[in-house]
Amino acid sequence: MTRIIFHIDVNSAYLSWTAISLLKKGEPTDLRTIPSIIGGSIEDRHGIVLAKSTPAKKHGIVTGEPIIQAMQKCPNLIAYPPDFTLYSKCSRAMFDILSEYSDRIEPFSIDEGFLDYTGMEALFGPPIKAAKAIQKRILAELGFTVNIGISTNKLLAKMAGELEKPNKCITLFPEEIETKFWPLPIEELFMVGRRTAPRLRKMGIRTVGELAAYPPLLLEKEFKSFGKLLHAYANGIDDSPVAPSVSESKSIGNSTTTPFDVTDREAAHKILLALSETVSMRLRQEKLCAEEIAVTLKTANFQVYSHQKQLPNAIDCTNAVYAAAAEIFDEVWKGEPLRLLGVRAGKLCKEDCIQLSLLEQDWSKQKKADAAMDAIRKKYGKNSICRSTFLGEKNTFQKE
Repeated sequence: MTRIIFHIDVNSAYLSWTAISLLKKGEPTDLRTIPSIIGGSIEDRHGIVLAKSTPAKKHGIVTGEPIIQAMQKCPNLIAYPPDFTLYSKCSRAMFDILSEYSDRIEPFSIDEGFLDYTGMEALFGPPIKAAKAIQKRILAELGFTVNIGISTNKLLAKMAGELEKPNKCITLFPEEIETKFWPLPIEELFMVGRRTAPRLRKMGIRTVGELAAYPPLLLEKEFKSFGKLLHAYANGIDDSPVAPSVSESKSIGNSTTTPFDVTDREAAHKILLALSETVSMRLRQEKLCAEEIAVTLKTANFQVYSHQKQLPNAIDCTNAVYAAAAEIFDEVWKGEPLRLLGVRAGKLCKEDCIQLSLLEQDWSKQKKADAAMDAIRKKYGKNSICRSTFLGEKNTFQKE
């Protein structure tokens, strides 16, 4: 049976949810209809843009830019601080509705998720009909709009939902790849970030179609195993299942405060490796895997920022957790002195519910080494064995 996967994504989630809450409290103006943002404070001229309205977008305001920069683009901009308690409530309400259409639901973040619609046609009709019914219910019962992408796998369903917004229901089936998918700029392909895109363009790869046609061996030479994944994604190949999380809110993390300023990449990476080792060991102890890794940094001036990365497959291997954490760090660190680093594993799922993809990096040897180290530490204590990387290192930081 051909799989049918929905990707459901809330349009301007934080702003929509805040706007609905304010309207219910008597606010006469809908934030979605005026230049407005969520994040930071206009009065303090501090923080970054977390979400923006369509009118704000027309002023050139983008997610992630500093508030002060957004104000320069639109002096009459209105800003509200985020309310994550409210957002969690709205998210749960949406997933409650989705659960009525399938028992296979995978939250991807607070405002988006996957629904496996395979075999549900007999109950709710063709995929397009069911998707539009879901859209109408969410709007009528909860007050906000969603985009729904439909395809035969998670990757194509997610990409379909990005083709046109807001409040759209779009398909991207294998037979539509050539016309809808391949003409897209390479930056729009899932997993192609701000560091990968320039490298691809330097290789003469400007579109998803050009990446799909590029010799895979040359991609692997440039990007190692990640090149194989990129080539597969460009061709619309993704065999990962819709795997329900153990808990949307549950995560496993560890952080460390240093008595000195961390100012170089090598030292930071060593700390991230130590934290990744602790986090991944706890994952294995609880027989869990993570589909999201997050890194938190606190500067010597007590500024805190964090960033997370969604993974193509769930992991519990120390080297895999560290590889993701190091990649995130390299992308977000601005070079300022650091006093705290943290690693968190989120979107947890049971170890036995994960179907390993043929496209993911082979961590089998490392997993065997992890198992051996776990057994030694369990029998002789946590300090009975350590990586050669840490030989000669002093215990200069405390775990929190």
